Amino acid sequence: MIATTDRTPLPRNFFDRPVLEVAPDLLGRLLVRTTPDGPITLRLTEVEAYDGGNDPGSHAYRGPTARNGVMFGPPGHVYVYFTYGMWHCMNLVCGPEGVASAVLLRAGEIVEGAEYARKRRLSARDDRELAKGPARLATALDVDRALDGTDACAAGATPLRILKGAAVPSDQVRSGPRTGVSGDGAVHPWRYWVADDPTVSPYRAHVPRRRRS
Repeated sequence: MIATTDRTPLPRNFFDRPVLEVAPDLLGRLLVRTTPDGPITLRLTEVEAYDGGNDPGSHAYRGPTARNGVMFGPPGHVYVYFTYGMWHCMNLVCGPEGVASAVLLRAGEIVEGAEYARKRRLSARDDRELAKGPARLATALDVDRALDGTDACAAGATPLRILKGAAVPSDQVRSGPRTGVSGDGAVHPWRYWVADDPTVSPYRAHVPRRRRS
């Protein structure tokens, strides 16, 4: 598969579209992460769309903050956030500058550099689990807040880049509720994945946290 896919970088105008167009179109694209060990290439198999001020589930719903500022910037940049005090998650910013929206990269297949990803994902039972879930994906690719704001469309050397790969035909794309989203945002079927792909993460509905008594 990897030898026959298009290695051309995706241009910025690919991301300068409504997030609900970009998200399913990212399936099958290649994310290349250049690490000190060597490059890791991941084929995207699962994503979620977050539509800024129109979406109660988005970090940008209530406006810009120090945490989400990258979402209000130019399209094609990387938004990385820290969650639950232990995990990082990676997003790609979409739409025009000033209008916050982003696609969360939820899962993928490591097609090159699996030996480097395995060093960071020692608990994975096999290679299908290396990037099966957004925190696992970020861990496997050595992505943290230091990469927040990275321009994935920049010319020349960059630690993260998105290549055209091979877009997934529409009849192989599935959609449904986003994982763990609560409230009004839970109704949107803005999670997209490749049908029957073993690297796709299991769906989990939001479970409210219990307060300690």
